[in-house]
Amino acid sequence: MEHLIEVEKAKAGEGEGNPSRGPVYRSAFARDGFPPPVPGLESCWDVFRISVEKYPGNKMLGRREIVNGKAGEYSWMTYKEVYDLVVKVGLSIRACGVEKGGRCGIYGINSPEWMVSMQACNAHGIYCVPLYDTLGAGAIEFIISHAEVSIAFVEEKKIQEVLKTLPKARENLKTLVSFGKVTSEQREEVEKFGLAIYSWEEFLKVGENKQFDLPVKKKTDICTIMYTSGTTGDPKGVLISNNSIITLIAGVKRLLQSVNEELVSTDVYMSYLPLAHIFDRVLEELFINHGASIGFWRGDVKLLVEDMGALKPTIFCAVPRVLDRIYSGLMEKLSSGGFLKQKLFGVAYSYKQYNMKKGHKHWEAAPICDKIVFSKVKQGLGGKVRLILSGAAPLAAHIEAFLRVVACAHVVQGYGLTETCAGTFVSLPNDVSMLGTVGPPVPNVDVCLESVPEMGYDALATKPRGEICVRGDTVFSGYYKREDLTEEVLVDGWFHTGDVGEWQENGTMKIIDRKKNIFKLSQGEYVAVENLENVYGLVPDIDSIWVYGNSFESFLVAVVNPNKQALESWAEDNGLSGDFASLCENPKAKEYIIGQLNKVAKESKLKGFEFIKQVHLDPVPFDMDRDLLTPTYKKKRPQLLNYYKGVIDNMYNSTK
Repeated sequence: MEHLIEVEKAKAGEGEGNPSRGPVYRSAFARDGFPPPVPGLESCWDVFRISVEKYPGNKMLGRREIVNGKAGEYSWMTYKEVYDLVVKVGLSIRACGVEKGGRCGIYGINSPEWMVSMQACNAHGIYCVPLYDTLGAGAIEFIISHAEVSIAFVEEKKIQEVLKTLPKARENLKTLVSFGKVTSEQREEVEKFGLAIYSWEEFLKVGENKQFDLPVKKKTDICTIMYTSGTTGDPKGVLISNNSIITLIAGVKRLLQSVNEELVSTDVYMSYLPLAHIFDRVLEELFINHGASIGFWRGDVKLLVEDMGALKPTIFCAVPRVLDRIYSGLMEKLSSGGFLKQKLFGVAYSYKQYNMKKGHKHWEAAPICDKIVFSKVKQGLGGKVRLILSGAAPLAAHIEAFLRVVACAHVVQGYGLTETCAGTFVSLPNDVSMLGTVGPPVPNVDVCLESVPEMGYDALATKPRGEICVRGDTVFSGYYKREDLTEEVLVDGWFHTGDVGEWQENGTMKIIDRKKNIFKLSQGEYVAVENLENVYGLVPDIDSIWVYGNSFESFLVAVVNPNKQALESWAEDNGLSGDFASLCENPKAKEYIIGQLNKVAKESKLKGFEFIKQVHLDPVPFDMDRDLLTPTYKKKRPQLLNYYKGVIDNMYNSTK
C-alpha cells in the first residue's frame, strides 16, 4: 500500500453489533503528521480577509456581460471591490437585526451576489443556509422553518418559489433580498404577510451610516448548515464548522504541493456546480485562499462549453453527468469525421495511452499527437485546463480512461460527503493505476473499513472490503436538531459513510456498494429504493416490484411480477390474446404497467427521477428457489441484480 501509512492495528469483532475493523490508514503525505493549520486562519472569514490584504487588485469574481441579448466577455470585480461590497451587505444584514449565530438563507444559481452574501455571513458569524430546490417543492419551506432562517437572499427568478412558502415560513422569515429587481406585485404580496423585501441596490443602502463591530469568530463556530437530501424523510441539516473547511484547505494544499500541482493566484475556476453543495463551496474557498479568479456560468448547461471558451479556466471540476456529455460530443464528432481522421485519432490514442501506461506523464507521452490531434479537445474546454476533477458520483472507467488521454490535462476522481466536508479521497495526477478508484485519502483524515457481515464484506480479508469510516477535523459537527441521527453515524469519533469500499493493493480506495438500500443516480440524486417499492406496491395490478438504478445511469428501471388475473382481464378488454407468459412479453402490456406506476407516482408526488422509465414483466414470482428472497420474504438485492443482469442491461440499452 505505497500511498498509505498504518496508524492503528486492525481490531477483531466482538460478537453481534461490534463488527471487526480493518487497520486505520492515512495518506503517506501525512507521514510526519497532518499539515498544521495555516497561521491566522481561524474561520472562513479569515480565508477571504487575508486574500484581500495579499491580492487586493487580483480579479476575484467575474460574469459575462449581456449586450443586446448576446453574451460578451467576462467583466471582473477585484478582491478589494468584492470586499467593499461584502462590508455593505454585512452592515445591511445587521441593520435588519440579524446577530452572530443568526441564520441567513441563500437561494439561486451561483453568481457574484451569492458569494458576496456568503462572505457577509462569514464576516458576522451568521450561519449561511443554502436553499436548494432539487430537494423537492416542500424542501425550501422545511429548511426555512427548520433552520429558523430570518433573512433570505434570492435570485430574481426564484422569488415566486419563496412566496409559495408564505404564510407558513413567516414565523422566522422577516426579510427577503432579491439579487436583482423586485416587482410591485411581489412587494405587495410580501408586505401583506408583514415581511420586508428589497432589491439588491436598495439593500446595499440599508446599512449606510450604521456601525457594527465584527464579532470574534472561533474555529469551532458553525459557518454553514448544509441540507442534504439523505435518504427517506426530511432533508438533514449538516452542521459544518469553520475548522472543517480550513482543515480541508490545509490538507488539499499539502496534497497539491506533494504532486507539484499547487494552485497559484493566476488560476481561473469555472463556477457552475451548485454553491449550495459542499463540493463547490470548498473548492471556491480554496481558490479564494490562493487569490485566484472565479468566473460564473450563465446557468444553462447547453451554454457551459461556450462560457468556458470565454473564461478559459485552468481547473475544471465536474460531475460525471457533464463529463458524459463532453465524451458523447467528442465521440459524435469522431464518428462523423471521415475514415482518415478516425484512423489518425485511433493511432494517436493507442500510442499515447501505451506510453502513459509505461509511466510517462501525460504531457510527455506523445507531444506530437497532443499538438496535431488532441489539442482540439483542449481548445474545446477553453484551451487552458490543466486539471479536471470529477466528484459527486462515480465516473465510468471508460470515460475516465478516454479523458486522461485526450484532454491534455490531469483527470482525477474524488470522493467525499457533505458530512466529511467534501474531499476525503482523491486520485493522484499521472498515475494510470488509479483508474476507476477514488485514490488514497487526503492528508488530513484517518480512514478505516468496518466489516458488514450481513452483506458478506470482511474488512480483515486478503481483499479488505467494508463500510468506509472517516475520522478527523473535517468531519461535521452533527445534524442540526437531530442528535438521534448524529449518534447513528458518529460512533467514537468515526463517521460511518454508509458506502462500501475495497482497498486496492496500491493504497487507493474503490467504492463498490452502498450499505443501506440507497443509491445515487448519475446526476447525484439519492434514491431510497425501499420507500419507492412501498409506493409502487400500491398499484393493484402488480404483485411485487424490484426497483433498480445505479450511479452510472440517470433513470430507474424495474422488474415487476404482474397480477395474473388483473393482466389477463386487461388483455381481454383490449383485445389481446395469448397466455400469461406471452402477455408479459407484449410491449403494450409493459406500456400499460408503466402507465399504472406513473399514475401512483404522480398521486404520491414522487420526484421526476423517481419515476420508472422501463419495466420487465416476469410471470414467475420472485422466490426462494432462485435465491431471490429471504425466508422472511425480504428481497435479496445483490442476488436479484445477478439474476436479472441481462434484463437490466437490455432495459438501459434500449432506452439510449
